[in-house]
Amino acid sequence: MAHRLFEGKAHAASYWKYRISPSDHLIQHVLKFVEKQKGGPLLLAVDVGCGSGQGTVMLAKHFASVVGTDVSPAQLEVALQYTQESNVTYRQCVAEELPLADSSVDLITAMSAFHWFDRTRFLQEVDRVLKPRGCLALLNYTLEMELDYPGCCLQSLNQVCKEFYTALHPYRSPLLGASSIELYREAYNSIPYADKEWNESVWVKRPMPLCSYMGLVESFSSYQALLREDHQKAVRLSQDICQRLMSIMKVTSAETEVVLGVNYFYMLASKNDPDEM
Repeated sequence: MAHRLFEGKAHAASYWKYRISPSDHLIQHVLKFVEKQKGGPLLLAVDVGCGSGQGTVMLAKHFASVVGTDVSPAQLEVALQYTQESNVTYRQCVAEELPLADSSVDLITAMSAFHWFDRTRFLQEVDRVLKPRGCLALLNYTLEMELDYPGCCLQSLNQVCKEFYTALHPYRSPLLGASSIELYREAYNSIPYADKEWNESVWVKRPMPLCSYMGLVESFSSYQALLREDHQKAVRLSQDICQRLMSIMKVTSAETEVVLGVNYFYMLASKNDPDEM
């Protein structure tokens, strides 16, 4: 079954505020794959493990209907609060049991969520609900995130970031293995579709306040695990990292804008059409 780690209301609010969604460039690449493999009309996209819906709404203008699914009522409550697109709806369910008809979906996405699913059962469910030539897109990013700020030593800046990630590593879920990218690569190799694509390094740069970068890392499951185990230790760690980063940047406000580099990887696959085999 899927693992339930992001269900608290405070964590859901943090997710909405700080979590990053794929860039327009990445979404466009997914759409080009769908158009090439399946073509139109594009009637239904389903974003599984949608969280608070940041990625879900990015699909709205490209499909007649978009459904976001998540196991967490708190996440869906936040998604509903902020979604304005009339063709986007949400449903509470586990990833492995989608309330959708057989062969009814043009695109299924899972953005930074697939690693929490029962992966074998989820891929079986994907095969059930996708139309022939329908597509699956699994996207995620690594912890190889890098900060950039003009006029300071980037090596020193990112060494502090690496120390932050290292401090959180003991609280990383064992379900993720040594590296979540291996789980995605394994899915790519195992899925029995003829037309598929794998890319393990697409860098995307995003300007944001330093405090938003801190909030992003604090939304990680590893930081949340530390927070539950020792609240004061988690807060001290975050405050210390933030102060050290500001010191290197020679600034006094965590609202100072930095540029965050995020290394994405993804898998795209198109369901075989039995009439073409």
